[in-house]
Amino acid sequence: MKEIKKVVLAYSGGLDTSIIIPWLKENYNNCEVIAVAADVGQQAELDGLEEKALKTGASKLYIEDLKDTFVDDYIIPTMQAGAVYEGQYLLGTSFARPLIGKRLVEIAKAEGADAICHGCTGKGNDQVRFELAIKAFAPTMPIIAPWRIWDIKSRDEEIDYAEAHNIPLKINRETNYSKDKNLWHLSHEGLDLEDPANEPQYNKPGFLEMSVSPEQAPDVPTYVTLSFEKGVPVALDGKKMKAIDIIWKLNEIGGKNGIGLADIVENRLVGMKSRGVYETPGGTILYHAHQVLETLCLDKETQHYKQMLALKFADIVYNGQWFTPLREALTAFVNSTQQTVTGEVKLKLYKGNIINAGTTSPYTLYDEEVATFNEDHVYDQKDSAGFINLFGLPIKVKAMLDEKRGK
Repeated sequence: MKEIKKVVLAYSGGLDTSIIIPWLKENYNNCEVIAVAADVGQQAELDGLEEKALKTGASKLYIEDLKDTFVDDYIIPTMQAGAVYEGQYLLGTSFARPLIGKRLVEIAKAEGADAICHGCTGKGNDQVRFELAIKAFAPTMPIIAPWRIWDIKSRDEEIDYAEAHNIPLKINRETNYSKDKNLWHLSHEGLDLEDPANEPQYNKPGFLEMSVSPEQAPDVPTYVTLSFEKGVPVALDGKKMKAIDIIWKLNEIGGKNGIGLADIVENRLVGMKSRGVYETPGGTILYHAHQVLETLCLDKETQHYKQMLALKFADIVYNGQWFTPLREALTAFVNSTQQTVTGEVKLKLYKGNIINAGTTSPYTLYDEEVATFNEDHVYDQKDSAGFINLFGLPIKVKAMLDEKRGK
């Protein structure tokens, strides 16, 4: 590796990246550190970030507003795909990392940096997501990952380092969950959650930030109506809004009703199982509404095939392979399926539950006259006998031959 004089650091102001600034300067001959904070909707976490970054040794801090790009180019395409990792995880951290990684490269090139640094651990998925994005846009750029090379072995030792270097922290050893927050979700890992036998402390003050536990949700339901055009949310309760504003509002509504809490033991990319708690109130509602609308608007074969591809799409996003030909090809397929996904979905939210309350679409494939149990004039029930004879012919032939063979 060439001499490192200037490093661009993916900076959040959390425990890891707070101590990385002085660590880089100590270990790379007092190199210049340029901190980059991506604003993907973490809100108050950005308060005081510039002062903290400069105080701990950074030469400057970029705060990049990526919220609209995050929603329009990453969240919505993933939601349209119906991608859910291992049945529960709505990929909140996963699809933010490629976006941030791409912007890190752009700033590193503009600044003439010698390397890019991130604070991801050697056990986690994010190291892969960041580094694959960096490789996609700067394939020869050196990457520094302190967790893979320094002597620090735990978050407690990180706190020791911070205290020794007078670095202010917003956490203490008792509240030292590893968290990631953006406008889509909040994740919690570590401490008591490392033992899957422990129930998450949803009712403990300060644990949940975007939501309340279902027990604390109102005793009366809340109704919402979402409108979609070609698979994109365009209105909430009849009011036209940008997708990002719909998500903000659904976070508020869903959070109050205890929607979107997930306690997951997931299979990490690096091979181990990991337990985490996710809060995704607005995203859970949005996914549900979109899926309900697709049941009206997609034909059976397209809907079923799309459900299979959704599993692969989720793996791709989870594994950090956003900037790949396969992801682009799958997105092209999804975009084609969304041409008729237009309509309104009404939902009832009650104590953590999402209950369907009516769906309409100008492109509906549901024909009441065909589906009715009452008398109709468009479906001849006698036709089904011939269909069953042909559909069941392989089964019948095998059974007859088995009888002849004495099986």
